[in-house]
Amino acid sequence: MSVDQLERALGRVKLAFLSRARLKSLLAASLLGVALVLAACSGDDQSSQQQDQPQADTRSERTQSEQDQQQGDSREERQATIQQQQQQQQQQQQREAAQAQADDQTDPPSAPRESGEFRVARAEPINLDPAQITDVSSAVIAVEIFGGLLVLDRDLRIAADLAESVPGPTINDDGTVTYRFTIRENATFHDGKRITAEDFKWSLERNLHPETLSPTAPDFLGDIVGAAEYVRGRADEVVGIQVIDEVTLDITILQSTPVFLYKMTYPTAYVLDRDQVEADPERWALNPNGSGPFRLTEWQLGEGLTLERFDDYHLEPAQVEKVSVRFAGGSVEQFENDELDQAFVGINDIERVRDPASELNSQYVTRSELSIFYLAFNVATPPFDDVNVRLALAHSIDKTTITQEVQADLLIQARQIVPPGLAAHDDEYPGLVFDPELAQEYLAASRYAGSPLLDEIRLTISGAGATPGPSIEAIQDMWRQHLGLEVEIQQVEFASFISDIDRGLYGFFSLGWSLDYPDPHNVLDYKFYSASLGNDVQLDDEAIDALLEEARYSLDHELRTNLYQQVDRQLVEEAVWIPLYYSVAHELVKPYVKNYEPTRMVIPHLRFVSIEE
Repeated sequence: MSVDQLERALGRVKLAFLSRARLKSLLAASLLGVALVLAACSGDDQSSQQQDQPQADTRSERTQSEQDQQQGDSREERQATIQQQQQQQQQQQQREAAQAQADDQTDPPSAPRESGEFRVARAEPINLDPAQITDVSSAVIAVEIFGGLLVLDRDLRIAADLAESVPGPTINDDGTVTYRFTIRENATFHDGKRITAEDFKWSLERNLHPETLSPTAPDFLGDIVGAAEYVRGRADEVVGIQVIDEVTLDITILQSTPVFLYKMTYPTAYVLDRDQVEADPERWALNPNGSGPFRLTEWQLGEGLTLERFDDYHLEPAQVEKVSVRFAGGSVEQFENDELDQAFVGINDIERVRDPASELNSQYVTRSELSIFYLAFNVATPPFDDVNVRLALAHSIDKTTITQEVQADLLIQARQIVPPGLAAHDDEYPGLVFDPELAQEYLAASRYAGSPLLDEIRLTISGAGATPGPSIEAIQDMWRQHLGLEVEIQQVEFASFISDIDRGLYGFFSLGWSLDYPDPHNVLDYKFYSASLGNDVQLDDEAIDALLEEARYSLDHELRTNLYQQVDRQLVEEAVWIPLYYSVAHELVKPYVKNYEPTRMVIPHLRFVSIEE
């Protein structure tokens, strides 16, 4: 569940999921000097404030069943097609945005806040088709427009959405498990049309269909009986999705797993209006007929969008009448000028915002998020196929200096992969400590010692700036100082960057991961299981696979926690990833805004906000 959302240079611009969930992806920029594209976090003021954070892949995780594993032969073709589509879409958006700018070179003055209006800063979505969302910037908007059978509430618990209740499992004689969902009587699309069980079956099958080329559906929906055969074009329907009557839907999965209902909260399980999608397959998502608490009523490329309350929402309707989303501008400056009711705080403003004497301090809110920034190695590519090289690079990074001095304590130092807040996180685990002498010993022990390959190491990051950002530059200097290595920094545009990583084109890269649901499975299984589509480090470790498979289907919470801790430590101690920082939200909120709080993950939450007029 994403990258891939985050914030730029620490001003958090929330995005779209996923979560591999794949994060997925998180928000507007990264601590490692890369502009983020999250479900709502691409370039606004946060661009100037948050220029030093790695991009987060928000694609939600896709659990691998044995059937899913058989799809590996088509992975490169699928990813190449997805990349081409993403690039074409981005090019079209850029052309349209450029034309709009040419038509009007003068920014109009900001209008005063209307009664019942909530004005926020976010990054521009990339794509609002739930089957295609892999970034936080898209996800944070989509979760407010669409709905599914289930949802994560503000405490990150599974709750009923369009379904009347969260169903319990029925164990079948063949070991499969069936969940029966009953759709609410008042469930409708925004145009008033009744939502039925058939709508959900069509939506799930549409997202799984091979022609849809969803990068997330095979993982999130892959546990369903018959899903793998359908994705490969060997079946006309997903037999595990059965319409019982107009409001009753049975979904049968291959075997018990504690994460299936979590995955049903992800956008790829949302219901779509079949009539709209089939009438205009290419452009329907620009003005979707959703079922969520808000309707998308306006989208001005490069500028902003407007969400209006859906008065007939099946749960309690939103308290604000309208949410105005601004894509670009100086977030804190706009907040101070009363142009925004909520803003993200970046590194340039954090000192004065934290100052108790500042007028902004009383409006400052902060909260840790379930996301992580990291450096990753393709362990099948020389010289990174030698654990000694990876350990040398890891032990020569002084994370304390970076988090405290370079980043002004805007992020939390990471010593392991699973973020704080999950049971598998161990606060006492030291990880790989900063030890330059040990780093030199590992490098000398490497079979590549003295090889020209060590002089050709390249770290690829997302971005297009003149410089990679202070954090990356600090790490680059540490490798130079402690190992004598001159590591080249390569910047790549975000959409191509993510697609190229999926295809295994980079040996060493920086990225972020925003969890799509609060379970270690969403990062450890998706990113490191050998047959997973998200295994962009090309790890093939039978011992790790065995631990992940046991945890995937175990219903014993203590056992699962222990198994995931074992996997996490092994990955860290073999430096498959170098965990760097956990993300923290730093925001400003006007005092008349009530019931707003930063979320730890991408979840629908704007309907709870109210404005005290």
